Amino acid sequence: MAHTAEIIAVGTELLLGNIANTNAQMISQSLSALGINVFWHTVVGDNPQRLRQALDAARGRADIILTTGGLGPTYDDLTKQTICEVFGRKLVFHPEIADGIRAFYESAMHVAMPENNLQQAQLPEDCTIFDNPVGTAPGCAFCAGGVHVLMLPGPPFECQTMLRRCAEPYLRGLSKDVIVSHDILCFGMGESSVEQLLRQRMARMENPTLATYAKPAEVRLRATAKAADARQAEAMLAPVVREVTALLGDVVYGVDVSSLEEVCKRLLTEKGLTLATAESCTGGAIAQRLTALPGVSAVYRGGVVSYWTSVKADVLGVPQALLDEYGAVSEQTARAMAQGVCRATGAEVGVSVTGVAGPDSDERGNPVGLVFLGLHTPDGTFCRRLDLGSRRRDRIRSVSVNTALDMVRRYLSGLPLAPAAR
Repeated sequence: MAHTAEIIAVGTELLLGNIANTNAQMISQSLSALGINVFWHTVVGDNPQRLRQALDAARGRADIILTTGGLGPTYDDLTKQTICEVFGRKLVFHPEIADGIRAFYESAMHVAMPENNLQQAQLPEDCTIFDNPVGTAPGCAFCAGGVHVLMLPGPPFECQTMLRRCAEPYLRGLSKDVIVSHDILCFGMGESSVEQLLRQRMARMENPTLATYAKPAEVRLRATAKAADARQAEAMLAPVVREVTALLGDVVYGVDVSSLEEVCKRLLTEKGLTLATAESCTGGAIAQRLTALPGVSAVYRGGVVSYWTSVKADVLGVPQALLDEYGAVSEQTARAMAQGVCRATGAEVGVSVTGVAGPDSDERGNPVGLVFLGLHTPDGTFCRRLDLGSRRRDRIRSVSVNTALDMVRRYLSGLPLAPAAR
């Protein structure tokens, strides 16, 4: 039997934007892996009437409802009470849970338990109790009228702990299917172009399915299959992944990888080469992406943020005569920056970026969105020009960073330094 789920997050702070609803993302990923379809996310404030309306809507369209939040000891923590009203369940006091909460306060907080915490020891009759080893609010699950209701706490760490320890085993007994997904990561072709190329295939697919998702300056394709077990799902996905990667060609930089910089790190390690960066308009963003990777010090020597023209000359050794003739934003300067950072650091591969990120043109009249990227390698020095137009400053910077990393990836993979026109 296929199950459909709705996640209801309770908390006025979510509606106000004070905190992000990370619990819903985490629970959705978990349910997907269990083969349970999540069709709705709902957020409702700490208001019993609106929560009742949300629950009534949910039980009319889903057979699994998971709630987060509203299990605390304060006056506005009314999730349990409202759920019990909607599903006709009585609240039952559990002395053993009260004793556990009292012990938690004494051992973890070294204070006596406030009396209002006793309401956390009240749970729906005939429910499965979910222990909370990292907090005071237990969760629970019950089934009424063919609908399974699971209540989890709001604090993300408590929610995650209870989800893994209690909710997943409970739900695993309800679903016999598994859902397996593979992400195909692309850079060098926009989402619209990718979708147009694959539209007919995606429209015909039911299981497996294929969907496109736009990420900052790149595109992710997710192939998903549902089957009785993971082996069957993988067998269904393998031909889809092969077909898509073959069709998209070298704009695919990896399957189930986290980022372009991860791919660059792996390739540099395999080739026994080191990398350095020289940045102007990106302000060190390439270096930041690289140094976020654990162990990258084995292949990344360092970088220079040469925002001023004088730094390009004095630190990177870009000839002043070249800067005077062609300017800081030019192919010649980008090439010299890449060469200079290799001299300064001893790296075999150097990548550089210099451009106009806006909001105004530079002193030479170069337009916003004009960017030059240099790549110095043992096989020579290369350059790419980007004409990104009057996009937002952050967009120009993010595309430039990804392009620089993609140039490194392409060189190390033996590919053309720019994707072929489609």
